[in-house]
Amino acid sequence: MICQRKLITFFIFGVAALFISCLSAASASELNEGTAVKTNSSDDWRAGYLKLSNTDGKVFALNPKLSSVRIYVFPGGIVPTWGHNHVLLSPNFTGFVYLPGKGTSNARFDLEFRLDQLEIDNPDERSKLGEAFSSTLGPDVINTIREHMLGENNLQAELYPLVHIHSVRIAGEIPKLVAEVQIDLHGQQKTMTMPLSVEYLPNRLTATGAFVFRQSDFGIHPYSILGGIIEVLDEVIVEFSLVGTD
Repeated sequence: MICQRKLITFFIFGVAALFISCLSAASASELNEGTAVKTNSSDDWRAGYLKLSNTDGKVFALNPKLSSVRIYVFPGGIVPTWGHNHVLLSPNFTGFVYLPGKGTSNARFDLEFRLDQLEIDNPDERSKLGEAFSSTLGPDVINTIREHMLGENNLQAELYPLVHIHSVRIAGEIPKLVAEVQIDLHGQQKTMTMPLSVEYLPNRLTATGAFVFRQSDFGIHPYSILGGIIEVLDEVIVEFSLVGTD
């Protein structure tokens, strides 16, 4: 009789354990599905602009061929003169701007690009930037810089490939606006404010501006070797001139 009770008890615990493990597996599956939705949510903001195109305002699609997004990285460390200034370009990106029929309080914009598509130290671009970028970097050096900057010890482009800039609030009047933006980078979200200069024609819009961010604010460890003798500054400059057409 005692043995039968023990067997029944073991059976009940076994069924309970199996039930709990199934629930855990289901929860993990739901969590993974939720993460996937979040990862693929970039399609959602594109759809939002499609809806806005049916309002009394205007939607402008940003044109990468007419625009430029430049990222400037500078040397630091104990001996900064051993390093080089670097310029990173984003030749491919997706972005939209919406201007309402009246005012700018409901205006918005989004810009998204991939870190693993950045072009690093293009010789033609460096030649346009004056003496501070006059040093010549060969293909092997550029490839090494790319591996360091985008690798697992710095930007981790393979793990966090997307950078997304979304306007939270826009104030002012054209041609001078100020935008509060949310930046998604390296799995982190930060909000900052930037001034914008905007030129608006009926079928074309141009917005220029720049902002500075610290890599460490996004959990990024600025590249450093030899105990800090050579490293890059935490502060990075992003400069842009964006052209959109309707």
